[in-house]
Amino acid sequence: MRKNTSIAIISTIIVALAFLAYFTYKPILNNIKLGLDLQGGLHVVLQAQEKEGKTVSSDTIQKSIGVLEERVNSLGVSEPIIYPQGNDRIVIELAGVDDPEAAVDIIRNTAQLEFWDENGKVLVTGENLKDAQAQLSSSGGEATVNLEFDKTGAKLFAEATAANVGKPIAIVLDGKTISAPTVNEPIPNGQAQISGKFTAKEAQELAVLLRSGALPVSFSIMEKRTVGPSLGSDSLDFSVKAGLMGLLAILIFMLGYYRLPGFVADVSMVLYSVLVLGTMVLLGVVLTLPGIAAFVLSIGMAVDANIIIYEHIKEELRLGKTLKAAIESGFKRAFLTIFDANVTTLIAALVLIWFGTGSIKGFAITLSIGIVASMLVALTFTRYMLVWFADITKNNKLYGV
Repeated sequence: MRKNTSIAIISTIIVALAFLAYFTYKPILNNIKLGLDLQGGLHVVLQAQEKEGKTVSSDTIQKSIGVLEERVNSLGVSEPIIYPQGNDRIVIELAGVDDPEAAVDIIRNTAQLEFWDENGKVLVTGENLKDAQAQLSSSGGEATVNLEFDKTGAKLFAEATAANVGKPIAIVLDGKTISAPTVNEPIPNGQAQISGKFTAKEAQELAVLLRSGALPVSFSIMEKRTVGPSLGSDSLDFSVKAGLMGLLAILIFMLGYYRLPGFVADVSMVLYSVLVLGTMVLLGVVLTLPGIAAFVLSIGMAVDANIIIYEHIKEELRLGKTLKAAIESGFKRAFLTIFDANVTTLIAALVLIWFGTGSIKGFAITLSIGIVASMLVALTFTRYMLVWFADITKNNKLYGV
């Protein structure tokens, strides 16, 4: 009777596990953000160049990264990867970009806005710009860009327009005159408009450049590489297949060698995978090839934790302890070993997150999530499952002894 009850319970768990995998994995996988190496996109390396006596330094590179991040975010690109390379280069990786050339143009332009009088004297600059918005004319034709200055800029612009009534003021971007409207009357409210036969797209891109501010130095493109979606898709397919094969081999080994505890470990692995992938979706973590490697590595660490626990339980059973006493003692003996091993790895991962960039940082983030999840599952869910099964069956052979 007890044997039939055990079989029924285990069968119910297997069915519930299958439903969990089917109804959870697919929505999670569909919502995970993929990186450049899996989704395809744009990889650009920018070389900083001195501009009007301004030297290239770590400070100007960091400021440039901030400006570039704001520009890229305005493009609607999800989780762009922007990081310095050496002392004078910036690497930009954009996944899923529909128009790579337009993205490169927005990234590369310095966007130094200036207002000149008819003698070429600079009256106001983009440093005092508060906002810039594209606007389509009521007829649906030419688009314009509406500017709004901050308090200082509004004062300067009012003084400039008052001093140049009846004269043109040139609107200059990166040394190129966009338009030169004639001032009819002073403009005290700090608002201006740029028109130059723009399309809606061109006006929007110009507004993005002006809102993000000017780059402190100019940049040239050292490398531009487009990663096709087919290459990213192949990488993802091969990686997923390799990961599934490895996971299946682990599940079979644990079930065959550790028997009932192995079955509990297999259930824990499925729960662990759902927990890690779900956390990545909630946090918006971008999944890359190194991230998949970190996920597989963390699965191995989770399995190691279960093996350490089970071997201690087997030792306690061989000493003649009861099943429940062996489980409790096995977990107590294994706790410090698991905790120390995971904490040291977590420290290394946090160092990589702090100092790493690009795919290295993605690897470390995924690994950190996996470490925390593995400890949580191994020391709570696995423990309670084993204690629960200990009430159902007292056969030590089911525990590998």
